[in-house]
Amino acid sequence: MAPTKYSLATRLPLQNGLSIPQIHLGVYLMSGREAGQAVKYALASGYRAIDSAQMYHNEAECGKAIREFLEDKTLNTQGLKREDIFFTSKLASNSDYVRARSAIKKSVETCGLGYIDLFLLHSPYGGKTSRLASWKAVEDAVKDSEVRIGGVSNYGVKHLEELIASKPETLPTVNQIEVHPFNTRTTITDFCQKNGILVEAYAPLARALRMKHPTIAELSKKYQCTPAQLMVRWSLQHGFIPLPKSVSKERIEANGKIDFFEIDKSDMKKMDGLDEYLVTDWDPVDAD
Repeated sequence: MAPTKYSLATRLPLQNGLSIPQIHLGVYLMSGREAGQAVKYALASGYRAIDSAQMYHNEAECGKAIREFLEDKTLNTQGLKREDIFFTSKLASNSDYVRARSAIKKSVETCGLGYIDLFLLHSPYGGKTSRLASWKAVEDAVKDSEVRIGGVSNYGVKHLEELIASKPETLPTVNQIEVHPFNTRTTITDFCQKNGILVEAYAPLARALRMKHPTIAELSKKYQCTPAQLMVRWSLQHGFIPLPKSVSKERIEANGKIDFFEIDKSDMKKMDGLDEYLVTDWDPVDAD
């Protein structure tokens, strides 16, 4: 049986009629210069989505790299336009409505792309009042066409339930959380999938901490792929949107080439069984 085709061009339809690419380049912990270069490598190799944030301090460089790529006919051989590239940013901290709304406007201005495709609340920190006020600011940014789609990040089930119970005008389109075979977060991912919220998987490669794990090594050999390709493919087959991150041109290209194999059901189960709640950075999903 031929593998289910996933590629850098694959997009998932959204309820509002828009769509989202299924693989994004993550630029966390990259300097502005590194991020700008990585974005150009990614776009040239077929990526169509870039994931930044206010806290990363590289929105401007990402936006500049996207604009320069689009304007350079030697790189942009397909004649892509702004609407073909999907750019994400995130609110650094939840506070009151006015500050959140102002911070979103600043991100739009900083990236220089005219609008932001997906804007997320970066975490649930700040308490219920701040979370709900900040979400209202995201909704209004969408109404004002500064943002196309709103979502959340690092939200646990209780935060999603709180938001749903507040009866917002719109529900978050995505919840971006750390997900990989060593931290499967099935309680959160199941809740999201039952409620029509897409799961974006950050740190899908577990920040390279388990690349030499015996199971990963064994399955990489079986499918003749790299450990990173195996983990990206695992994420896609679960219906997630992985955000593999690298500054290396070769790795950026390789991480997007995942259409030549399919992980069979028994091996997916084997990878699911690797869960050890490995948190590679922060873990706000239980924040009050």
